[in-house]
Amino acid sequence: MRLELDVSLDPTLGCGQAHRWRKTGDAWQGVLGSDVVTMRQTDYGAEVDGCSDKAALLRYFRSEDDLPAIIAEISERDPYVASLSEHCPGLRILLQDRWECLATYLLATNANVARIGKMVESVCDCFGRDLGQRHAFPTPSEILDGKDRICECRLGFRDVRLIELAERVESGDIDVDGIAELDYRGCVDALMTVNGVGPKVADCVAIFGYGHLEAFPVDVRIAKVVEAMYGVKGSYKTVSEYGMSKFGRYAGYAQEFLYHSRFIDG
Repeated sequence: MRLELDVSLDPTLGCGQAHRWRKTGDAWQGVLGSDVVTMRQTDYGAEVDGCSDKAALLRYFRSEDDLPAIIAEISERDPYVASLSEHCPGLRILLQDRWECLATYLLATNANVARIGKMVESVCDCFGRDLGQRHAFPTPSEILDGKDRICECRLGFRDVRLIELAERVESGDIDVDGIAELDYRGCVDALMTVNGVGPKVADCVAIFGYGHLEAFPVDVRIAKVVEAMYGVKGSYKTVSEYGMSKFGRYAGYAQEFLYHSRFIDG
């Protein structure tokens, strides 16, 4: 399948937005729904194998985002981000499955990217449907059906939180699709009712699961960059609100470029 889209796979799939993509040679392999998908970069976008739903793939890559216009808008607000964007043409923010995104970022608490990937894959291998080469991300009911085996996933303190989240979603106490009807602040507030979800995880899920591009998640790396470049430091709220104010409705894209700054600046 030809994916004709302004997208650069390496920074988009390799920057920690989603945690099921693996690169071998020139190919990225991941799991989207029930499909094991392989993609290779091309001049026109990507050549895709294993995807049964092109429309879903286009939604995943937010094909409606006008990257030149977005980059122009945030670049007008800051010359440093403008310079960073020149090094990452085709970087896109992904729009992930809401349940999978929430559950994944719940596991991401106090863990690095490599550790998160291992935990997510262990949850999929333990509870998800076998797709051949990989396993699908499990539904809440699939996790609950096998919850006695949760210790096999080696999640540490996160195992109780994952089971609790699956129970709340399965019972309807948390409506992951209903949250999509809320504005950014309502979305974050709803997500933070989940045990283990703080401001940073809520902001990540708000962007990558619900498309709130105005969110500006702050981790240790972003906090250091913002302090070094703009002289702003303090609480999560202080730094995040500064980023949102400075970069406006596409603050999430600015955050992704700032995240890449250590790779660009060395």
